Amino acid sequence: MHRRSVLRSGAGLLAGGAALALPKVPLATAAPAADPTDGWTKTSFTYSWHKPWNLDLSDRHSYSDGVHRMWVYDTDEPLEEDSSTDPRTEMRWKVDYKTGNRMWDADVYLPSGTDAASFVQILRGVHPSGTPATDIMLNVYDTGGGTVRRYDGTVLRTNAYDKWFNVKIAHQASTGTGTIKVYFDDSLVLTVDDRGPATRYFKNGVYNHGSGRAEARFRNIRYWTR
Repeated sequence: MHRRSVLRSGAGLLAGGAALALPKVPLATAAPAADPTDGWTKTSFTYSWHKPWNLDLSDRHSYSDGVHRMWVYDTDEPLEEDSSTDPRTEMRWKVDYKTGNRMWDADVYLPSGTDAASFVQILRGVHPSGTPATDIMLNVYDTGGGTVRRYDGTVLRTNAYDKWFNVKIAHQASTGTGTIKVYFDDSLVLTVDDRGPATRYFKNGVYNHGSGRAEARFRNIRYWTR
């Protein structure tokens, strides 16, 4: 008679062939990632509209089923008559701030072909002379299926066209230089310093720096403070 020890599929054999169950070792699981809004409070907000000065809002904006659509053409007039700025259709958030923790949050849809257009920014409405007018701008370009960049530099996402994705911009403003964090679908994609003391506010929509027609859509728009 051959004698052999047997170990198969986590079970052993006792004398006489009875099965001996071995203890199961639980598989290690990664802890769920923290939600960027943990510890923040959803807060009400109001906004006004920036649009070509000679058009009605309905000429460049629609709202249906919870979705804001905003579009503009490179041939449109600027916000103010005789201004040299580019044409835009944007929500101008009326929650100006200097310090504190503020977060802009929305689902964003960027139709294919929209090129060299800003869809969200923190604008420094009152800032020291010689300092930049914005703390951050997110722009989309007609490359790589829709490439989202910080200004025209750091690539944050490709293949962004024709799909909904969530964007959060969290600004920890201070009396000196604060910190801005950008999240796509709740994953951190960018951490940068702001541009120093200022009175600033969020804007979202479409600010066309390129040619042709530019469009952006938004839903589930929220504002958080901490």
